[in-house]
Amino acid sequence: MESRLWFFASIAFSLVAWGIVTARYVWPALRLRPRAEALRPLLMLHAFRFVGLAFLVPGVVSPGVPPAFAYPAAYGDLIAATLALLSLWSLPRAAGVVLAWIFGVWGSADLVNAFYQANHSGLLPGQLGAAYFIPTLIVPLLLITHGLAFRILLQPRRATVRVGQAIT
Repeated sequence: MESRLWFFASIAFSLVAWGIVTARYVWPALRLRPRAEALRPLLMLHAFRFVGLAFLVPGVVSPGVPPAFAYPAAYGDLIAATLALLSLWSLPRAAGVVLAWIFGVWGSADLVNAFYQANHSGLLPGQLGAAYFIPTLIVPLLLITHGLAFRILLQPRRATVRVGQAIT
C-alpha cells in the first residue's frame, strides 16, 4: 500500500511541477501564435508517445504486469503518436485541425483509460520497472499538454500577431 502512496504522490508532484512550467513558460510562448503554429510543438511532443510500447518489453517491465493494462496502454499510445504525426503533417489545412481534435480526444481518453486499467487490473507500481517514469513523469506532462491543445483548438482562428500589436 505504501508504494501506491509514493506512486500517486509522484504523479501529483509531477502534475504540479509541469503545471507551473506550462503556465510560466509554455502557454506564454504559444498563446499569441496562430492555431497551427501553437499546436505544432504540442503535437511534436506527443509524437514520442511510442515510448508507451515499453509496457510490452520484458526486462523493462516485470513479467507480472497485467496484460489488461499493458496492451491497451502501449497500443493506445502508439495510435496517439500516429494521430499526432498525421495531424502535424496535415497542419495548417482544415484536415490537420480535424485530426488534432481526433488526436486530442483519443489521446486524453487513452491516458485516462490507462490509469483506470492500471487500478482495475491491480497493477503494482514496482511491476513497472524502468517504465515507472512514464506514468509519474511523462503522463502528467501529456495530460497538461492535451488540456493546452484543447484550449488552443477552442480559440477562434486569428492571423499572426506581431509583438506589440493588439489582438482584434
